[in-house]
Amino acid sequence: MHKSVAQRSTLLSSANNFLSDRIITRLSHVASTHPVWNETSLPDKIKSLDEYKAIYSLSVKDPNLFWKMAAERLDWYRFPTKIKNTEFDYRTPRGVDIKWYQDGIINACYNCLDRHIHHDHSIAQQVALIFEPDTPSESRHHITYAELLRDVKKFANVLKKHGVKKRDRVTIYMPMVVEACVAMLACARIGAVHSVIFGGFSANNVADRILDCESTIVITTDFGVRGGKSSPLKIKIDQALKMRQCSNVKTVLVFERNHGMAELKDDCANLRDAFEWTEGRDFWVHEEMETVNDKCEPELMNAEDPLFILYTSGSTGAPKGIIHTIGGYLTYTSLTFKYVFDYTPGDVYMCTADIGWITGHSYVVYGPLANRATTIIFEGVPTYPDVSRYWNIVDKHEVNIFYTAPTAIRSLMQHDDSFVTNTSRQSLRLLGSVGEPINPEAWKWYHSVVGDHRCPIVDTWWQTETGGIMISPIPNAWELEPGSATLPFFGIRTQLFDKKTKKPLERSNQGELCIVDSWPGQARSLYRNHERFVDVYFKTYPGYYFTGDGCEIKENGYHYITGRVVRR
Repeated sequence: MHKSVAQRSTLLSSANNFLSDRIITRLSHVASTHPVWNETSLPDKIKSLDEYKAIYSLSVKDPNLFWKMAAERLDWYRFPTKIKNTEFDYRTPRGVDIKWYQDGIINACYNCLDRHIHHDHSIAQQVALIFEPDTPSESRHHITYAELLRDVKKFANVLKKHGVKKRDRVTIYMPMVVEACVAMLACARIGAVHSVIFGGFSANNVADRILDCESTIVITTDFGVRGGKSSPLKIKIDQALKMRQCSNVKTVLVFERNHGMAELKDDCANLRDAFEWTEGRDFWVHEEMETVNDKCEPELMNAEDPLFILYTSGSTGAPKGIIHTIGGYLTYTSLTFKYVFDYTPGDVYMCTADIGWITGHSYVVYGPLANRATTIIFEGVPTYPDVSRYWNIVDKHEVNIFYTAPTAIRSLMQHDDSFVTNTSRQSLRLLGSVGEPINPEAWKWYHSVVGDHRCPIVDTWWQTETGGIMISPIPNAWELEPGSATLPFFGIRTQLFDKKTKKPLERSNQGELCIVDSWPGQARSLYRNHERFVDVYFKTYPGYYFTGDGCEIKENGYHYITGRVVRR
């Protein structure tokens, strides 16, 4: 039986008064009051630790059944009969080989857009994306699911007009604007493989990635805006294409950032004057969109077809082109988004990550849209025009779920708390942390000052290679500990190893973190370099995926990530 609102409020009030170095807030008050899961289908929410344990037990004992149920949350043209087919041990005749849902037929764009409208026509008018520009005075835009689908279809036709086909690699070099999401989803719709490059990278970095993925088409903007300053993205593309003999690029499609920033008008005009416009290669997207219609059926794709290539920055050596495939990645990101963020229809969600990183792929674009969420696309930075920017956005759009990085949190906590407390933030009900371990001091500030002692924090651990969240609390299901990502997500089995002896360790130890078995969101390989994929992730501890991170696992099973132990 559910506890009453009054009971829940009393318990939370008591919890909020209990502050210590070990446990900041107790949110496990429902742990023994909800019926345990009945194993017929996945529940809408995880309400207790007992329910989590029951589902987790099945997920590791019978991964085929669990991940079949997870896949049923998506729409398939042909539902897979082969769920899990994986091998982690490079010493076997098969070698490292990862396949999920391999006979399934699916389309990622359809699952993020079309299906919501097909199942409920009223969803067409629901807001999918809210664009919050760099400068608060600039007009913001609300894009409905119908409008986003229309634009994606039209841009998909622009890509097809320029010869883009299934499995072609498409480089996207853009700022945090709605058009970047349109470009990604248009690629997914026609089966092209997008390679998104962070808009802050240099021309040299861009050239390296274009060459490695053998892209023949680049999508960019004339310029980007961040922190009140313009960035000449088109100029950087021009520079990149002159480097390393990037003669393979035949087409450059340029979005115009024309949202009317008066204070940048002169600067923008100067940037456009600096363009080296190449006739026959460079095209304005707004002009190309006028030449196509909005009729574009989704391409039928095998679940193991690649969805995107995303390059890690690479601590040493050349950047690694991580390959993620459609069926497994979408199943995993959509499920983790639903459970970790306790997503409820009607919630407004904001993730501050750039789409040039995996967090932007998984938890700005694919995860939220697959769950029919309303998502903020924020172009700017947390300190412009002042350090209250995040919290003003939260109030303006009544954000319920907020996901950011410890680096941003630590930066903001250096300023007077009034930049936070002068805003309301009453819409917030959940806070998240991503990108690195969050230290207890930052956790406590985030919880007490930003969250007013009432919002649970999901401290999430995962990697570009994992595709989605691997270790994290589930809100209101168990106790939270500052600095701990707590427990593994469903299907994720962790194991610590001693760095010197290479022997497995029991709990209450600190060692090198490995994953015992595969999960659907896992990267399949490195582009054109499977040997390096095996060397980097599977040879250190044969039969295991080596994360490259250190970890301490306490007796209660809670995980404390201690940081990188290798540079690769």
